[in-house]
Amino acid sequence: MTTTTTTDRAPQPALKDPRLLRDTTVLLKRCLRHVLRSPDTIVTTAVTPVALLLLFVYVFGGAIEAGDGRYVDYLLPGVLLITVASGVAYTAFRLHTDVAGGLSERFRSMPIARSALLWAHVLTSVVANLLSLALVVLIAVLIGFRSSAGVLAWLAVAGILVLFVLALTWLAVVPGLLAKSVDGVSGFSYPLIFLPFISSAFVPTDGMPGPVRWFARNQPVTPIVDTLRDLLAGRPAGDEGWVALAWCLGLLVVAHALAVLTYRRRIG
Repeated sequence: MTTTTTTDRAPQPALKDPRLLRDTTVLLKRCLRHVLRSPDTIVTTAVTPVALLLLFVYVFGGAIEAGDGRYVDYLLPGVLLITVASGVAYTAFRLHTDVAGGLSERFRSMPIARSALLWAHVLTSVVANLLSLALVVLIAVLIGFRSSAGVLAWLAVAGILVLFVLALTWLAVVPGLLAKSVDGVSGFSYPLIFLPFISSAFVPTDGMPGPVRWFARNQPVTPIVDTLRDLLAGRPAGDEGWVALAWCLGLLVVAHALAVLTYRRRIG
């Protein structure tokens, strides 16, 4: 007599698997509990961007010429992007820990949707990053940030930030799956955190030397920062807004494709 177990079933396409939503929800709660129980995660993803904001406003802000307005108004968009870069670093780290620790292998022997673990980490990253962004904006308001943006402009700001979070999160999945060590996966975030420093995030690009100015103006952070700054100031984003949207969508599509391909080859 032959017994057919759940694990003998042929894998179903992720979006048609009826277990995906249920299993993702369960694993999402697990990942969120890990975040709440990890003080170093909270410090890095929430406290560090706030400290950076306070440092540039109260220590360096008086020596930086960034236009006629308040420096905190100029600075906030760049700090928001650094907040996201810091947050997705822990997405890569947590995914690497689960894979290296054999958790994904144990899940393969259980009746769990194959992609549930991946979606749980992605959604955890989105939730954690949005909470960190809200905290940074709140602190900015307390120290003097003011915006004349309307409801539609705020919705546009939120949409761009969500796209940016999703793009970097899917990008973080790749080193989270491929890294051979914790040091290797930790190094992934350094270029992402450093990139805003060579952009218009902290100072205008006009005063930079030629090659640095060219790089700053043609990398993705500058149009995204400038668009967020214009929207928060109640100004039309213009063509820069379309460039920022194109960068976010392009990064998201490429990062998602790479992440899914890597997950299928690494996990199955």
